[in-house]
Amino acid sequence: MPPAPEVRCVVTDDRLAELSGMLVDDGAIWAMSDGGREVTVHRLDDDCAVAQTRTAGIDPFDAEDLALGPDGEYWVADTGDNERSRETVAAIVLPVRGEARLHRFTYPDGPHDAEALVVDADGVPFVITKEVGAPAGVYRPAAPPEGRGPFPLERVAQVSLPASDTEGGPIGGVGTRTVTGAALSADGTVLALRTYTDAWLFPVDGGDVAAALSGQPTRIPLPGEPQGEAVAFEADGTLLSASETRVEPGELRAVPGAAALAGQPGPPPAAPVAPVEEPAPEWLPALLGGGVTIGVLVLLAAALSWRARSR
Repeated sequence: MPPAPEVRCVVTDDRLAELSGMLVDDGAIWAMSDGGREVTVHRLDDDCAVAQTRTAGIDPFDAEDLALGPDGEYWVADTGDNERSRETVAAIVLPVRGEARLHRFTYPDGPHDAEALVVDADGVPFVITKEVGAPAGVYRPAAPPEGRGPFPLERVAQVSLPASDTEGGPIGGVGTRTVTGAALSADGTVLALRTYTDAWLFPVDGGDVAAALSGQPTRIPLPGEPQGEAVAFEADGTLLSASETRVEPGELRAVPGAAALAGQPGPPPAAPVAPVEEPAPEWLPALLGGGVTIGVLVLLAAALSWRARSR
């Protein structure tokens, strides 16, 4: 059994009220909020106070996740698309030195909402989509992007996370299988996909991120986060998680030694539930990123669950 998450500190700064992405660079934790009119990432001190800020003069459409590239670059995933209406999505790269870069991408099968991004050792980004009632798609360009693009993405994998009985999140059982963030371990051997309630760890062999997702994941429960979207690894394999803080102050939590558990049996899965047999209504994904109250979201999730069981 994995250890329970430990609270490191509490994020109270309003600049991180919608904390959705996180990375660890040379021992320092950097975090970002989604949305906003410019790319902004903040370094946190041991008390979760903002100690340093980096910006880029690029106005994102809907920035959702933060990943560390192989050359120490910070990749911001401008991939949010609640309405499924964008012709392109983007990655905004903050290099160690010099000006930020913008890379645009197109999906091969129409728009998707996505809140998860990792970058492999070759500098190739992987976008994992946020689907409701359907497998998450995994997309990448054929090569590391150079220039603005747009570059065509190819669908290289899909993943359906197991059912979970971990409590938390804003939308009940629907949110336990919805991908809201991703991270690679410092040595690239473990991939974490997180939902509102859990992190799922996949061993990565030979740096092949797409192939890793065909394996059986290990569950790391992250109970009680109001809207958990951020995940990262420290160099020693500690898993970090954090939540948006619009609802209540968000805790930065740690699960020591989590990366070493990848490939091992985790907590038993929840009892099987009837799957959703058709795509969720088009309006539901938009609500997941909108300003709807938690109570309304819970009622919607309950209605969908009842419908699935009654079929």
